[in-house]
Amino acid sequence: MADTPNIECGSANRREPGAAMSTSALQDWFVREVLPLEAALMQFLRRSSRDRAEADDLRQEVYVRVCEAAQKEFPVPARPFVFTVARNLLIDRARRNQIVSIEAVADLGALEIVADEPEPDRSVIARQQLRRLQSALDRLPGRCRQAVILRKIDGLSYREIAIRMGIAEDTVSKHLREGMYVLADALHSEISETGS
Repeated sequence: MADTPNIECGSANRREPGAAMSTSALQDWFVREVLPLEAALMQFLRRSSRDRAEADDLRQEVYVRVCEAAQKEFPVPARPFVFTVARNLLIDRARRNQIVSIEAVADLGALEIVADEPEPDRSVIARQQLRRLQSALDRLPGRCRQAVILRKIDGLSYREIAIRMGIAEDTVSKHLREGMYVLADALHSEISETGS
């Protein structure tokens, strides 16, 4: 504890409005409850921090946060509170260190971000498949097409489709079965004709 920091907990200009603690009571509590934990706290900070030279700065930040919290109410017991504050501070620092500043990276390609866009050839193939599917859907009888769209595209249950269309669930099942056979035949025959 040779280089124990000079901490002024609860100075008049930093006190929270409505805080009932006097400056001397806060300082007495800090000296009595927190300063005896300094050796263990420094050991924890040095062991947990990537940069051991940063431990003194971390200790100061822990003390500031502890004092700010103690201005409202003394944490009882103090030891778990101090170490929780230290752990949370380390977590905050780790999170901040993982953030890459946009100014720090001149070339966004250096970030190696995977593009969500498909490759051009996959886009062309997908568009062709969608056109074939739309063409096959257009060949379905009206009620059959409506049932297939409500089930396969909108994701409605048989019961919801029956209510929406004003028909029985068995009829919905019949429309779907018929529609799927027609779609499969249409798509299969188109694939056979084009060879793709």
